[in-house]
Amino acid sequence: MGTVGKSAENLADQPRRSEWTAAAGGSGDEVPRRSTTRGPAPGGAAPTRSFNLADLFEIVSDTVPTRLALVAGRARLTYAELDRRANRFAHLVIDSGITPGAHVGILAYNRSEWAEAMLGCYKARAVPVNLNYRYVATELRSVIEDADLEVLVHESALSGLADDALKDDRTGRPVSRLVLDDDLEAATERRTRSRSRSYEDAMGMASDRRDFGPRSSDDIYILYTGGTTGTPKGVLWRQEDIFFAAMGGGGRGMDPITSPGELAGRINTDESGRMVMLAVAPLMHGNAQWVMWNAWMMGGTAILYTEHRYDAESLLQLAAEERVVSIGLVGDAMARPLARAADSARPSTYDLSNLRVIGSGGAMLSRTVKDELAAVLPGVVVMDRFGASESGAHGAVEMGASGPRFVMSADTTVLDDDLRPLVPGDGRIGRLARSGRIPLGYYKDPEKSASTFPVDTEGTRWSVPGDLASIEADGAITVHGRGSATINSGGEKIFPEEVEAAIKSHPAVGDAIVVGIEDDQFGQQVAVAVQSLDDARPPTLAALQVHCRTLIAGYKLPRRLLLVDQIPLTAAGKPDANATRALFGQTP
Repeated sequence: MGTVGKSAENLADQPRRSEWTAAAGGSGDEVPRRSTTRGPAPGGAAPTRSFNLADLFEIVSDTVPTRLALVAGRARLTYAELDRRANRFAHLVIDSGITPGAHVGILAYNRSEWAEAMLGCYKARAVPVNLNYRYVATELRSVIEDADLEVLVHESALSGLADDALKDDRTGRPVSRLVLDDDLEAATERRTRSRSRSYEDAMGMASDRRDFGPRSSDDIYILYTGGTTGTPKGVLWRQEDIFFAAMGGGGRGMDPITSPGELAGRINTDESGRMVMLAVAPLMHGNAQWVMWNAWMMGGTAILYTEHRYDAESLLQLAAEERVVSIGLVGDAMARPLARAADSARPSTYDLSNLRVIGSGGAMLSRTVKDELAAVLPGVVVMDRFGASESGAHGAVEMGASGPRFVMSADTTVLDDDLRPLVPGDGRIGRLARSGRIPLGYYKDPEKSASTFPVDTEGTRWSVPGDLASIEADGAITVHGRGSATINSGGEKIFPEEVEAAIKSHPAVGDAIVVGIEDDQFGQQVAVAVQSLDDARPPTLAALQVHCRTLIAGYKLPRRLLLVDQIPLTAAGKPDANATRALFGQTP
């Protein structure tokens, strides 16, 4: 494999946590140097552990080595087995000359190799980069170039996409390739053509020993996010910060741990108390990564949904077979079919007696869908988790709330344009913000980093991704949506998420997306694309207006309706506002 790319020391050019910056009294050059030492601790002593994801996983693995850690299709790996597989990948990376801080791309559907490559990168102090298999070649090429990849691990079925993305690479940087084999004959022919190596062959020649040198809490976790607008950006986190911000922090209903060694004492070694968590979204998204790592940091079992297309019935079957305790979904698009499948099934079809929680991250659940889930799965807690790639997990939707009303973490607030917290109950709308454990910034984008992670006059550094919100008198936070998506109709500000929630509560609506389109009289008007539950009796615009008038103000009512077979989605799987506007004849 090649050796050209970003080393750990190149990170000195990246934004840092507030205490490392000049604005907070530092020189801006205090990024800890990363050791490249290889081998066990001197004298055979136990290695010094840090809040490094590989260190933390190894602590869990040593505590419950024979417990099932990962299920992905036919693959079933205990903690000890997954640890050894990840060791092999780490040695493969190190033996190929890849240095700490180098970027390794992973382009694959959900499978066990995705998880072991990610973990192996952390063991080797390399940085795994999530790549979206829904991208076309030009989009993928843009991320590969931006991320400065040295290695690309990709599924053989995606070789054509990888070929097209790499053939016109303008950087001139060699990118080595490891192919995840399924069809061995076809994969051999493709490898010969692209001069790539077989992942499994290369793994077979690597050591499975855990003989690595010390790591650092400052090692990097990166998450490329497409968001809803703009080109994908790599969000840079210290591993310690992402552990506490999105992976539980070892808390599980208790205070977060204060030292890595405490994690072992938090693991329930009684098999009956094993947490089994099902990640439904692709691992190329933060939602699934955080579900998987939360399971691991509790000594639980992470189940990956490996079907290439979402099917609610197969998902319920998997949850029943694996005795799943918690399911992580993404919004109504996944939750509504799940509710319908559970409702139409005979009681004996799926044994979901272990299921305790259905959560959604990345997209909110409508009140209607929550009610449907509660009706067919009594006793199961249904909740939204609010968060972002740039902020981690902010908090959870308030129990019983009919809208986007969240109970947030202590370090979350709402800021005005001068970065001052709003007064609870004053009725003003500002920008949702989080301080404390937040990202370092965006990879190679200091201008965007400064905008999203500003520093106030007191020296506090904030993550302000762009969500508009207000603080209620009781301290709860209501999220209104992205400022860039706000509709301005006759001077009135309309938040699409609020209108969508009202429309989705109509019994004939399966899914909906609201956008603003041009209007000669009012500047913009509210338009909605609706996926009907019954093609024979779709909702009319008049019916939607009558229904919504009891829930939202008249000026917020939809003025245009378009019935669609499926809501347009971005490559990241989120509702696509630009594509929806195009359906109404509007240019982005």
